[in-house]
Amino acid sequence: MKKIYTLLLGICCCLGLDAQVTTTPATFEANQSVTINFNKAGTNLSAYTGTIYAHIGVTVNGTPWQNVKGSWGNNTTQPALTFVSGTTYKLDITPDLYTYFGVATSNTITQICVVFRNAAGTAQTSPDIFIPVGSFQLTLNAPAVNSTTIVNSGGSLAVSASNTGGSANYNLLANGVSINTFSGSAYSFTDTNITTNKNYELQVTQGATTHTRKFAVLVNPGTINETLPTGMEDGINYNASDATKATLVLTAPGKDFVYVAGSFNNWQPTAAYAMKKDASANKFWLELTGLTSGTNYSYQYWVVDQTPSSGSPSLVKTADPYSTLVLSPFDDPYIPAASYPSIPTYPTGQEREVTVLKTGQTAYNWQVANFTKPEKDNLVVYEVLIRDFDAARNFQSIIDRIQYFKDLKVNAIELMPVMEFEGNESWGYNTSFHMALDKYYGTADKLRELIDLCHQNGIAVILDVALNHAFGRNPMVRMWMKDSDGDGWGDAAADNPYFNEFATHSYSVGNDFNHSSAYTKYYVKRVIKQWIQEFHIDGFRWDLTKGFTQNCSGSESCTNSYQQDRVDVLKEYTDYSWSLDPTHYTIFEHLGADNEEQQWANYRVNETPSKGVMMWGNMNNAYGQLSMGFNSSNDITRMGASSHGFTNNRVIGYAESHDEERLMYKNLQFGNSTNAAHNVKTLSVALSRMSAIGAVSLLVPGPKMIWHFGELGWDLSIYTCTDGTVNTASDAIAGDCKLATKPQPQWTGNWPGVAGRAQIFNDWTKMIQLKTTQPVFKASYSINSGTTLTPRLYVYDNALPSTQLKNVVVLTNFNVTSQSVVADFPYGGTWYNLMDNSSVNVTNTAMTLTIAPGQFRIYGNQLPNLATDPIDTMDGVTVYPNPSKGAFSINANIEKVEIWSMTGQLVKRFEGHFGEESIYDINDLNSGIYFVKATDEYHREKTMKLVKE
Repeated sequence: MKKIYTLLLGICCCLGLDAQVTTTPATFEANQSVTINFNKAGTNLSAYTGTIYAHIGVTVNGTPWQNVKGSWGNNTTQPALTFVSGTTYKLDITPDLYTYFGVATSNTITQICVVFRNAAGTAQTSPDIFIPVGSFQLTLNAPAVNSTTIVNSGGSLAVSASNTGGSANYNLLANGVSINTFSGSAYSFTDTNITTNKNYELQVTQGATTHTRKFAVLVNPGTINETLPTGMEDGINYNASDATKATLVLTAPGKDFVYVAGSFNNWQPTAAYAMKKDASANKFWLELTGLTSGTNYSYQYWVVDQTPSSGSPSLVKTADPYSTLVLSPFDDPYIPAASYPSIPTYPTGQEREVTVLKTGQTAYNWQVANFTKPEKDNLVVYEVLIRDFDAARNFQSIIDRIQYFKDLKVNAIELMPVMEFEGNESWGYNTSFHMALDKYYGTADKLRELIDLCHQNGIAVILDVALNHAFGRNPMVRMWMKDSDGDGWGDAAADNPYFNEFATHSYSVGNDFNHSSAYTKYYVKRVIKQWIQEFHIDGFRWDLTKGFTQNCSGSESCTNSYQQDRVDVLKEYTDYSWSLDPTHYTIFEHLGADNEEQQWANYRVNETPSKGVMMWGNMNNAYGQLSMGFNSSNDITRMGASSHGFTNNRVIGYAESHDEERLMYKNLQFGNSTNAAHNVKTLSVALSRMSAIGAVSLLVPGPKMIWHFGELGWDLSIYTCTDGTVNTASDAIAGDCKLATKPQPQWTGNWPGVAGRAQIFNDWTKMIQLKTTQPVFKASYSINSGTTLTPRLYVYDNALPSTQLKNVVVLTNFNVTSQSVVADFPYGGTWYNLMDNSSVNVTNTAMTLTIAPGQFRIYGNQLPNLATDPIDTMDGVTVYPNPSKGAFSINANIEKVEIWSMTGQLVKRFEGHFGEESIYDINDLNSGIYFVKATDEYHREKTMKLVKE
């Protein structure tokens, strides 16, 4: 059974009562108190010794899991059990069920629904536990509760039920209309000549108590075969000339018929909403008419296979695989309104995800329509998990901090997955809908606003995409799934056209995509197209590309060796990306053998514009050893491309990423403490060593990456739990808190204002500024590393004239005592410290320099004129005349001018190429004080006060 994942944790939805659960009293009514007794022996919690929590709700009027206490995954809102003795615990529900769960007494409570969990949420009872409420109990013998029976037109349905209380009144309704009544203890009725879909409800009353059971019939409509209209693709096809129409297309090989149920037919589809079938294309399709422009509609596909494989369901109700907006009953109630205002309402009475359709949508007004991306060779990528970047945990948080990125001088931001994932507070790799945006972070237009703002400031935006796998809510999993327990969730079955039944590599995660399938390739290309064309995304970081092979089931050695099918399919995907955007960044998290990575890194690099795939380069261990002060496994030569055999400098090397332990945490926990005067386990000392890490990582030619807040010396472990404790993946009971939501000390503690942390930020900023503006850092290099704590980096471009910065020498000392370091300058003369502009006269190229522990030197043959570099500030730019009666000028070449009122409203904008003589007309503005924000061609900004007379 595939569970619903929240932070990769599950809720199961199957019926049953654990033998470990009893109640006191044994039978009870909803207007009474009750104690639930739980014996953890023999359960998944048997070895757990901490607090046990109950995820608990009730079945109200026949619908389970209503009025749930708190929210799933958040123990602070859920009741804790009281320890009794040995392995037994209890939960007192007082003064009665109605009050405890907040249910109106006019409703009927027939069950308590509960799952018991440990504190971390990594272990729980399974399956769900359902405790009967009341002495009067109803049993629906046929059909099964909440089932849907498939019948041919004119067929029949037999209904039978019994109860424990003797004679009762039975009332059977179909589509809300009573079709049969009966008084007695056992009920039996057959509904005949069924020609339309029906939702049944059996109401059984004894005294003041009424129980209900629901079930349905779906009629085979007799599918109409008709060719799919030209130009249609899977998903929603909006009619460009008629906002009352939209055509839905679903690829469903092997399925017999499909209904479209939605808000436009009150979720009771008739034969008019049976999809037509284009058998030659294995596609079902239906044109919807009568839609209202600008209205949110929701819908699902009801997909039927009348002869499913063993363990697979006949009917699957699912959202559209190509959804761009989905509603979830599991996640949406817990999304803050500030992050996603006015989320469309989830339809009452439905279950699982539904797709949102809306005609007549207004296109986003891009301010930068044709962004010129930073060159691949000098990219400095800032990896961000939006959830943990700022307290609000949304796109607006990044927008509000744009100045932070500008101050750091990075030229690219990489967002960890933002596609619709299971749960809310996740890393995002448990993706379920790859073309939809996860609403927890904000609206689609808010993401576009963020991307647009980054582009206005010269910053590219890269998306992390998890296309190796998908999780259980994914429609393409569910339409062909093994669901032996009938709970509506499952893993991919053997006949699934998109997924392997079992992973064909050694890194099994979720359900494994079969990338040799034409269906999967079509889907992946649609995902690529969506994010490039609809969101102007500049590049993708492809997660876990080792999984894109069909050859290596369960074999680690095979997975890590060269696989031609993986090479070919990933080239196919990159070719498609470049067909849409020739300058698109393609980045693979492969971390594999050089002979395979070379196939992508060197691919189409000699074209104009140059292509080639950028490969992730994990150097965490080596830089960690240096930062801790240990002369072992500290070879950093693979930080660049030359040792990989690539024909370009495009290894995205990094000392930290989301997957590796923080260097500062390693320093504080395990650092070299042999010198009391320079004890690496001391915070101030540990921080002082991080600038040197930047010197021999960021300045290596080729793209490089920073994991967020490394530039401030983030020192909390990646295994920090929400309660501040730290555990690891090896902690079997407490669980791995690697994925847990992290605190915000960088802002609450004002880390940018803390001297030791600000020093790292300022030093790295200067290094990044050098890297992104000086041509020499796109050229050649050599690294003297290995078994030494004084690694040296030499960067050079012999084609540059000697009047420019053409040689850079980086010297470091990661020992815990001062060291005399042989500089080995390439030639004599005056060399300049590029960090403080001091100079040294080199008469002996092998001269030695004394470098303090944890410190560094960066020397160049020339001082770069950073004061005139594009990244510098706009000192000297002014508005004149000021005050102004009707117009003003700016003494600089400007690309954009925005005028803002004192209340923060944008009142006027000028865009174009404006020289110093340009005049900006403000005759239409009222007298008062305004702010003028001027942006030049290098994306530098300056805001000035203007008085309009």
